[in-house]
Amino acid sequence: MGMTSHSKTALFEEKPVPEAVMKLAVPTMISSLVMVIYNLSDTYFVGMLNDPIQNAAVTLAAPMLLAFNAINNLFGVGSSSMMSRALGRKDYDTVYRSSAFGFYLALFCGILFSVIYTVFHGSFLNLLGTSSDTAAATAGYLKWTVTCGAAPAILNVVMAYLVRSEGATLHASIGTMSGCLLNILLDPVFILPWGLDMGATGAGLATFLSNCAACIYFFILLFVKRKSTYVCIRPSMFGFRKDIVAGVCGVGIPAAIQNILNVTGMTILNNFTSSYGSEAVAAMGIAQKINMVPLYIAQGFSQGIMPLISYNYASKNSKRMKQATVFSMKVSVSFMTVSLLAFHFGAGFLVSLFMKNEAIIAYGSQFLKGLSLALPFLALDFLAVGVFTACGMGQKTLVFAVLRKIVLEIPALFVLDKLFPLYGLAYAQFTAELILSAIGLIVLIRLFKNFNAGLA
Repeated sequence: MGMTSHSKTALFEEKPVPEAVMKLAVPTMISSLVMVIYNLSDTYFVGMLNDPIQNAAVTLAAPMLLAFNAINNLFGVGSSSMMSRALGRKDYDTVYRSSAFGFYLALFCGILFSVIYTVFHGSFLNLLGTSSDTAAATAGYLKWTVTCGAAPAILNVVMAYLVRSEGATLHASIGTMSGCLLNILLDPVFILPWGLDMGATGAGLATFLSNCAACIYFFILLFVKRKSTYVCIRPSMFGFRKDIVAGVCGVGIPAAIQNILNVTGMTILNNFTSSYGSEAVAAMGIAQKINMVPLYIAQGFSQGIMPLISYNYASKNSKRMKQATVFSMKVSVSFMTVSLLAFHFGAGFLVSLFMKNEAIIAYGSQFLKGLSLALPFLALDFLAVGVFTACGMGQKTLVFAVLRKIVLEIPALFVLDKLFPLYGLAYAQFTAELILSAIGLIVLIRLFKNFNAGLA
């Protein structure tokens, strides 16, 4: 296994920066887009049943599946950042051990998640807000996605991160996308009356099978490339080496907390909106889903370039690291500005694609205009956090997560709802991101100045 594959390091060290950035970022952006479509597919096909109970089951179960992301971020983001930095230092033993550490702990946490949910499922169903009507359908969906499916759901995402850390973003995206596409194909067969007519339970089974398929893809990939990959899942490489535990958790824990805060922010926004009635909730949900499309693509972009930033940070190539950051900033902010304009002028039409209800279209188009104002600033924020994560600066990532949700966005929801009832809610993210993106730029400029001073 002691190989130094030149083609891999050439991407990080020699290829022109725009080419290297696009080669790493495009597959990740495409797989993020497929993830959005996949998130919409359960809602869409279960919605075709016109049964509010089945629809509610998928919605009520969502926080459980979002909780997986905390584990994905802890071991996926943490291990892949550690691996890319070790590659930059040519410290291959740490690369192998970091990947084994991330893989086995993700597997253990997935199994633990399943066991805890299965033992206490009654309490979890109460916590999720199910009623006597919705409990059975929600339990059916969670039986497949959590009791059976927690480990494959977590492992396929973590393995995609590990594979991406050495620059193989195309393989990482194929693995993730194959699972998503299979889910989209299986959903109608398992959910709808002309197929197996399983409703929400069918959506859960389709998700479980798709995640298993994605895991199988990654296991085959690692077996086929075992002579030329730095990703190692041999049990003998697993251990609790102090520097690896500290390195993975130092980046992974802030990334996990960031995810938990996002879920909290979403829950608070939904609670505020629900006091204005079900049409407002439906409209806010649709506006958020539409707004998620460019959001996920920009997030995929900033995740895609992280291995390039990590590698050049560790090998002390500040010029290339800065070029990659500036180029990425130009591309990402331009894309988000175009999305903002499209949403501003086409809001009513876009919302009407999901619901033909006049009140929902009126609410939804106003919400979408407010939510989309944050997009260009979010692009800057994602990029700043991506650079901090890539450089192993977990504390900065954590400070930004706390600033975004606890200091800025959640208080803004309270204030704006008082000043402009209901409609003000859509502008809370814009208020937060405007301030945060300015802080992000200042911190990035200081980071590059200090980095250059350290090399001088």
